[in-house]
Amino acid sequence: MYEDIDFIEEDGKIATNELTVFALSTCGFCRRGLNFLRENEVKFRYVYVDKIDIEKKSKIKESLKKKFNRRVAFPFLVCNDEKAIVGFVKSDWEEICGL
Repeated sequence: MYEDIDFIEEDGKIATNELTVFALSTCGFCRRGLNFLRENEVKFRYVYVDKIDIEKKSKIKESLKKKFNRRVAFPFLVCNDEKAIVGFVKSDWEEICGL
């Protein structure tokens, strides 16, 4: 589903789940979420949706909405391509990361 997206890979000691974050470069909640993953040494990949072309952005948002039956807001955290969390709530992210 995301083959043509250039994700940025972040390495970490904790790699229990495959985590993908869709974020906005100007979003404070997105920054907090990404920093939370880095500080806890969690392996993940991310993309700043506002930095890609409008056509790809529309496809991403539509596919996320359809697959997870959730409204798309940022950050949008996908775990193992099976579960999604909208927004940054520390306790939810701790749980999905196994912390």
